[in-house]
Amino acid sequence: MTHAEVLPLEIAAAVIDPKAHADGTRLHDALTWIRANNPLGRAEIEGFDPFWIVSKHADILEVSRQNSLFHSGDRQTTFTSQDGDRKVREMTGGSPHLVRTLVQMDEPDHFKYRAMTQSWFMPQNLKKLEGRIREIARGFVDKMAVAQKDGVAECDFVADVALHYPLHVIMEIMGVPEADEPRMLKLTQELFGASDPDMSREGASPISVDDGVANIQAVIADFFLYFNAITEARRVEPKDDLSSVIANGRIDGEPISAFEAMSYYVIVATAGHDTTSSSTAGAMWALAENPDELAKVKADLSLIPGLVEESIRWTTPVRHFMRSATADTELRGRKISKGDWLLLAYPSGNRDEEVFDEPFAFRVDRAPNKQLAFGYGAHLCLGQHLAKMEMRILWEELLPRLTRLEMAGGPRLSEGMFVNGPKYLPIRYAMN
Repeated sequence: MTHAEVLPLEIAAAVIDPKAHADGTRLHDALTWIRANNPLGRAEIEGFDPFWIVSKHADILEVSRQNSLFHSGDRQTTFTSQDGDRKVREMTGGSPHLVRTLVQMDEPDHFKYRAMTQSWFMPQNLKKLEGRIREIARGFVDKMAVAQKDGVAECDFVADVALHYPLHVIMEIMGVPEADEPRMLKLTQELFGASDPDMSREGASPISVDDGVANIQAVIADFFLYFNAITEARRVEPKDDLSSVIANGRIDGEPISAFEAMSYYVIVATAGHDTTSSSTAGAMWALAENPDELAKVKADLSLIPGLVEESIRWTTPVRHFMRSATADTELRGRKISKGDWLLLAYPSGNRDEEVFDEPFAFRVDRAPNKQLAFGYGAHLCLGQHLAKMEMRILWEELLPRLTRLEMAGGPRLSEGMFVNGPKYLPIRYAMN
């Protein structure tokens, strides 16, 4: 290990600090420094196993492409402290994972479990859902219009639209009753916002690692309890919904285990709406602060798919995944040893100056836009086509009716270094 490989402590610490992700500027200042000065640097921080920060777009793709060389499931798939890893292993009897979803799987299991639901998320199947999704989107747009008084209105776009629109879509697909959507939203926020005092289960930042892990385990237990009832119902009486596919799924001719079925529900129910909510809110935030871009896409609605891609790049809701090397190898001239832990820094890849012209500018007509927020390779996000379709439809319904848009206060990002996005977005608007 050479001294040149090790990142300055303050720089490395910003990458794993939830408050830096909520700040935005501090995070991107650190990532910009890393890309320019030590693009594959080693972080050595007390209380954490050493890890490499993969900051460049090309290197993130290279690691993501080589799934047999860089495993997802051998160690924690999301960044955690040594104490956090210890606590999880105590709870699970040795496993580093509280759940076992597609995210934590490697081959051959990953392909088998992904194939169970993949057809549901393919464009040809989603096309039949477009009419219903448009009805849902139009309902939210109509509510925004009705809220106007004297031709103007204000709202928190996150709380009033961005959170609930994709939630309602994925819950319909899963067959979850609308009355249970608030419960699903609350559990999702508690899971992904565990380090944010406004979203965590206890309404405050965990006071210890043990408390934090216990809170997450309790959230997962609540998910499992809820979906266990769904499973029992769908096995007795299957329906044309995704929950029936999971409940009756078979792997190698055998029924899927209860633990893996519950884990499957959790990843679909949470990732199926939370990241879409963040990108949708991120787009509204960017349009409010960039009126020229808003005017551009309003004048040419064919730019809406570009707006969607740029909002995903701009927001990058999933901030990282971890990979571990299965053999000695080399990346960007650095020797990676078997067992080494690598952090794929997606916000950095999506601001890589070698890939994106003016990466800190929001441009609805950016082309090409090689954003990597959905991952790459075998672990490419299963729901990417659904997410893009939901966002496209919402903007197709909203933008033609929007005649005024501006901020009505200071927006705020969540404190989270795994999943992050706007948690408060006050806007003032007018619609026809």
